[in-house]
Amino acid sequence: MITRSNLAEQLREYQIRSKHDWASLSLLSSASTNASSRVDVISVIWELVIFALVVFSAVSLYFRHMKLALSLVFAATLFYVCMKITKQVRQNRKSKRRMLLPLSM
Repeated sequence: MITRSNLAEQLREYQIRSKHDWASLSLLSSASTNASSRVDVISVIWELVIFALVVFSAVSLYFRHMKLALSLVFAATLFYVCMKITKQVRQNRKSKRRMLLPLSM
C-alpha cells in the first residue's frame, strides 16, 4: 500500500542518491555514469592500472619479451572488461532503484 510517509521516504532517498550526480568522472568511458565520488576514485585508479599494464607491455615488446607482453595485454583486457561489467551492473541497479519512485514525483 502506498502511503504518504512511504512516498516522502522514497523521495528523500532519491534526493540523497541524486546529490552526488555531478561528481562522476571516467577517463576511458565516453558517457559519464552517475555514481558516487568514492566509486569514481576507484574506477580512475583501475583505469590508471590498465594504462600502466599497456605501457609495460609496450616496453616488454621493445625488449622482445613476447610472453610477458602478451600476458600484460591479457591482464589489461581482463581488468577492462571486468570494470565495464561492474559499471553496467551498478548502472542497472541504480535505474531499478529509480523506478521505485512513482512517475508523479
